[in-house]
Amino acid sequence: MSKKFQIALAAFFCMSILHAQIYIENVTVVDVIHKKLTPAQTVVFSGKPITAIKPSRQIKIPKNSHVIDGKGKYLMPGMTDAHVHFFQSGGLYTRPDALDLRKHVPYEKEISWSHHNMEGLLQRYLKMGMTSVIDPGATYNLLKLRDSLKENVRLPSVYMSGPLITTYEPEAFKNLNKDEPFRLLSSVDEAKKLVQEQIPYQPDFIKIWYIVTGDVQKKKEQAKELEPAIKAVIDEAHKNNLKVAIHATERFTAETAVQNGADFLVHNIEDELISDDFIKLLKSKKVIVCPTLTVMDNYYDTYGQKKTYNTYELENSHPESIGSMYDLKHLTQTSDSVMLNKRKTRFSEPKTKAYISKTDSIRTVNLKKMAEGGVTIAAGTDAGNIGTQHASSFITELKAMKESGMDEWQILQSATINPAKILNKEKESGSIEVGKAADLVLLNSNPVENLDHLTDIDMVIKSGLPIDRERIVKVTPESLAQQQVNAYNARNIEAFLEPYAEDVELYLFPGKLISKGKEAMRKSYSNLFDKSPDLHCEIKQRIVNLNSVIDKESVSGLRPGVKTEATAIYEIKNDKISKVYFIY
Repeated sequence: MSKKFQIALAAFFCMSILHAQIYIENVTVVDVIHKKLTPAQTVVFSGKPITAIKPSRQIKIPKNSHVIDGKGKYLMPGMTDAHVHFFQSGGLYTRPDALDLRKHVPYEKEISWSHHNMEGLLQRYLKMGMTSVIDPGATYNLLKLRDSLKENVRLPSVYMSGPLITTYEPEAFKNLNKDEPFRLLSSVDEAKKLVQEQIPYQPDFIKIWYIVTGDVQKKKEQAKELEPAIKAVIDEAHKNNLKVAIHATERFTAETAVQNGADFLVHNIEDELISDDFIKLLKSKKVIVCPTLTVMDNYYDTYGQKKTYNTYELENSHPESIGSMYDLKHLTQTSDSVMLNKRKTRFSEPKTKAYISKTDSIRTVNLKKMAEGGVTIAAGTDAGNIGTQHASSFITELKAMKESGMDEWQILQSATINPAKILNKEKESGSIEVGKAADLVLLNSNPVENLDHLTDIDMVIKSGLPIDRERIVKVTPESLAQQQVNAYNARNIEAFLEPYAEDVELYLFPGKLISKGKEAMRKSYSNLFDKSPDLHCEIKQRIVNLNSVIDKESVSGLRPGVKTEATAIYEIKNDKISKVYFIY
């Protein structure tokens, strides 16, 4: 069967399913509007809209219908990460303005990576139950890419702004033409021009980066000076029926922006505890707030060289992105060692730790006050920033919101119906109701009992199309090889073994068998991980040839002060590593 015919057949199958009547029967519906679980329901859809929701005993299902058994399962609306950035990978090299490692990886390579991997990242979002994402700050080339991916019903919906209209432009991002993520706002006269410049690319909204610097007094003076230009951007966007998202982490910049019409605060307030009057202002203006509790700590942990990832993240993040985070170990032995170690020292100092603890506490308290005060909260990660991985970071953010004092129902609303309100989509999606989009997640466990159950997904349904989540993300020989290297560097035995076949064989090249089966690997590598706290594998060179990956590796931490140079040959069969040959 030719590849062309396979694609045509798959498209035909998708269209057939989309036009068929589909029944999810005997399922418990997670009603995020009324904060209740409704058991024994049958949800019906034919294509994108939900056509019926009734007690299962009241629905007679015609013969030969497409039926999904929901017994013992929970059906909730598809989730939304309300703050991501596709111009950023989540890896170590993605923000040269924050951590400049361009001598090791040119920023042009990062730009290319973002274009080649946006579709793959979207697949990861869908696999983890997110049927839409909001990107407040992209590029003109990424807006074009958004358009080219729109027709693929097997991807989440993407809502994207153009470049951030900013009061400060980092030097590293200048002169990048249509790959530039920032456009400098220097006057009222430029405000209209910068908004109009984006209109031909059909952004879903406009984003402002309201940055002020210096001590508190200087920041307030700058904020006041910039206010006319900020207002002019907001007014011009609204004239063109575009909402405005704004980065404003100080109370006074956020208040200024909201008073001038900003619709969406993409971060929490982190410089002071907010007042009841500020909460009343947000409610009166119907402003939505995305708290992004975890993104800054991911920067700080990276700078302090103590960023770690759990099994879920190691298995579900993009392997190349998360793998770059472990490069810090060998980069500390390069010409950048002085800069990197200075950062490590600084972020280990009591003064810095106290500052981080204080801002974390302010964010947490402010979120609880806003949630209790009735402000609409939308969950978002700011994924793509250094250390904050696309898709896999979402559950960590939700759990941080829980730790702030929000309850499970508030958090489920923040991940479903509330993000839909950002762009006035709440009548189209965000909850399970007749007439709304059949963007759904079928869970094996009750999410109201435990937020971790949001990762226990049986099936994802996008635009009425049931999708086998195990087939959403394409597995490649390179991704499997990198995934196990990442877990090796993390000394995480479960994530390390996941890419391997149950009957995997390890050989000393050319043919001396040294281990057979996963359990034998578990025993030997668990012992290695326990005994080697400084274990680190650097990939010096990689060759991918069909179903084989050849890695030239330099391994440190096995013996004090000694590096082991080796070559590993990975053979892949049925999307698992079936054989490994080591050459020493």
